[in-house]
Amino acid sequence: MSHPAFDRVARCSRYGNRLLAAQPQLAAAVAGQLGQPFGRAMMQAYLAEPPCSDEATLHQRMRQLRQRVWLATTARDLAGDADLAEVMATWSSLAEVCITAALDFHHAALAARHGEPRDEQGRPQRMVVVGMGKLGGDELNVSSDIDLIYLYPEEGHTAADDAVPIRPLSNHEFFIRLGRKLTAALGENTANGYVFRVDLRLRPWGDSGPFAMGYAMLEDYLVAQGRPWERYAWIKARPLTGARHDELAQIVRPFVFRKYLDFGAFAAIRDLHVQIRREVARREMAHDIKLGPGGIREIEFTAQVFQLIRGGRITALQQRPTLTVLAELVRTGLITADAQQELASAYDFLRRLEHRIQYLDDAQTQRLPDDAESQAMLAEATGLAEYAALLRVLDRHRNKVTRHFEQVFAAPQTDQMSHPLAVACSGIADDPTTETLLQNAGYDDPSRVVEILDALRDGAARLSESTQLRLNALLPPALEIIGAQRNPVATLERFAALMQAISRRSTYLALLAEYPAALRQLARLLAASPWAAQMITRQPQLLDELIAPQSLLSTPDWAQLASQLRDELDAHAGDTEEQLDTLRRFKHVQTLRLLAQDVAGRLSVEALSDHLSYLADLLLAETLARCWAGLKTHHREEPRFAVIGYGKLGGKELGYASDLDLVFLYDDDDERAQEIYARLSQRINTWLGTVTPVGILYETDLRLRPDGASGLLVSSIGAFRDYQLHHAWTWEHQALTRARFVCGDAAIGADFETLRRAVLCLPRDAARLREEVLAMREKMHAGHVNDSGLFDIKHDRGGIVDVEFCVQYLVLQHCAAHPGLADNLGNIALLKRAGAAGLVPAPLAEAAADAYRELRRQQHAIKLSGERYARVPLPALEGVRATVSALRAHVLGG
Repeated sequence: MSHPAFDRVARCSRYGNRLLAAQPQLAAAVAGQLGQPFGRAMMQAYLAEPPCSDEATLHQRMRQLRQRVWLATTARDLAGDADLAEVMATWSSLAEVCITAALDFHHAALAARHGEPRDEQGRPQRMVVVGMGKLGGDELNVSSDIDLIYLYPEEGHTAADDAVPIRPLSNHEFFIRLGRKLTAALGENTANGYVFRVDLRLRPWGDSGPFAMGYAMLEDYLVAQGRPWERYAWIKARPLTGARHDELAQIVRPFVFRKYLDFGAFAAIRDLHVQIRREVARREMAHDIKLGPGGIREIEFTAQVFQLIRGGRITALQQRPTLTVLAELVRTGLITADAQQELASAYDFLRRLEHRIQYLDDAQTQRLPDDAESQAMLAEATGLAEYAALLRVLDRHRNKVTRHFEQVFAAPQTDQMSHPLAVACSGIADDPTTETLLQNAGYDDPSRVVEILDALRDGAARLSESTQLRLNALLPPALEIIGAQRNPVATLERFAALMQAISRRSTYLALLAEYPAALRQLARLLAASPWAAQMITRQPQLLDELIAPQSLLSTPDWAQLASQLRDELDAHAGDTEEQLDTLRRFKHVQTLRLLAQDVAGRLSVEALSDHLSYLADLLLAETLARCWAGLKTHHREEPRFAVIGYGKLGGKELGYASDLDLVFLYDDDDERAQEIYARLSQRINTWLGTVTPVGILYETDLRLRPDGASGLLVSSIGAFRDYQLHHAWTWEHQALTRARFVCGDAAIGADFETLRRAVLCLPRDAARLREEVLAMREKMHAGHVNDSGLFDIKHDRGGIVDVEFCVQYLVLQHCAAHPGLADNLGNIALLKRAGAAGLVPAPLAEAAADAYRELRRQQHAIKLSGERYARVPLPALEGVRATVSALRAHVLGG
């Protein structure tokens, strides 16, 4: 039977040509299936009907099924009807279907002779066949062998279900025999060929290990003897048969995915890749598209090293398919979208080319052919006019893969003992060159530097020799980089404190010693802010972020980050302690990323505050959701409850260490509502303020609620409305000018905003309002006494608070006539609106907006440098102060 798809198979595959010639009836049998993928149900039906009465029939049927799947899938692929995903899924399904069929058959046969394997409690046991490598990832190629590991949950013995005499076996012996039968059923080469070659060398102890083992033996091995390359191998492990897979995951997951930074994975995979490259060169395998430069293995390594390092903390990375992992790396900000697209495109091309190479002779090879006939067949199979064109496309993809691979696996620094500053770090007393070296490196107090280094070495003397060697290798380049920073001695002190904190975690020392880019970024952060230094020293796992500059300096995608945080919290559902730590780690990581961008000059103060406010909104929303879910009793699926932000949160002017001014509202007629929402409010406050080993989420201030600290923790929207309209003080209406709905029930949020605008637009007596605003301003000033002789940027006259009070007065007095002033847009935008409305001379409004921006910028810079108060010499901001004073005189007359 002639069919265009089969004609193309014959032209592009010698094996296909031979198969069609030897079995012409096969084309007729398969032709009707070319319009759709060869699905799992079709495979199972072929093996099941008619039932296989004996071992030989089953084995023959499986091999005939493989021939049908090969012909149908190859034809669809070469015709352009099957994409890479279909081809990989079809072959992975074939392996699973055949494994299951053969296992069921041979288990039944063995059990008939020896009884069913059972554990000590009499529960039946089934073999758990674990697919590794490409089978585990659902990425099997058309001529691949399959990497399998044979396991069973519990030790025990076989037992008969009736009085039929049997020869009992231990479970261990039963499953070893079953494993041998399964291996033969799949891999023996008969007159009909084979189904899959089986490779069992990834099992514990390799070829010398038992054919099958219990979960307990596997766990003991992984804990005591598991090697770095085995962690890499187990990433893709997937149980294909049996039950109790959750128990297996609990054994394997902590071995593969470590809770903290696992920088050693870089070195392990780099070493593994060096070995592969060396073997490729020795065997002259540069044309191997899997193992050669820029090949499939480098794409897999690039994805999987991030899984090993980050997967313990980012559960979304605990996945198997390479393309899925690459997509998650973009979603979590670990690689750029451009890198993902180039790697994914190369993976698709290389895997499809791999299949076409294997179509030639149904051989397990990824090597480009040397002979002209095969090259011509390969060019046609890829839809290109000539083989040279194929090579050009291939080279483009391989070059891109190599570039991305080498960016991730950059070679470590060379030995630092020859570094110019090695003498200064040696600890040799009275070396005459030390002072000169340190001065030339940028240090104006060499004796203090020597003291810091001596103390650091003395502390390290109690550590292991290998850790001391790593510290010694790190110090010279660190000294050089820190010397180029502003205030290098203070920065070195912060660096030394960090080294003392992490000295027992040598993996961090290795990271900084081997990767100068991470060390330079760390030095910039330490120099910029003692607050940042304290954060990193208390939470050294944040050093993890320094090895991925593309994520560290990329603009946050808050929608994507929210999805990532939800996934991480869902992975720890029911574990309050872990969820608290997850929220805190997330905040620390995002704050560090914003800090790095801030230090690099990529963010204005306004943009930084916006991002910090988005971060707080996100964390509050998740905290609300998890606290509601964790209440022992609640009367509805979703709470009629809202979180309102005031102050810096409400005005989106948060700083790094800002607390949160919060008010809690509800709108629920249930008689239990007050009690339930009070418990919810208390739980939210506890989640935010509890100090865990990972730190605190936010300090909170709840005193802006009705009646302040003596009032109820949560108010109904009705009670809140009555309070604001009839009982609130003027300063509470001032606070409303920068209040906003943050999270919770959107309808309550809308009601709050309607009420807020109504209150702001109430008619007010101008003189009385001015008097009350000025009285509150003076009260605040009296509460922040400044006898330093310096100008306090926030509290002194001509400072930030003056601008805020002027804007609040303008809003409260003129909002009725100018409703646009009710918009919570921030002081700069509202000043400009007041200028446009003629409430303030436009030039003064513009100048005051610029002055406010400069005050905030100066305040931020001083706070970042670690000063408790943002104060400067009086002449420093003379022009800015004069502008603010002019605004105050015009608006408040005081």
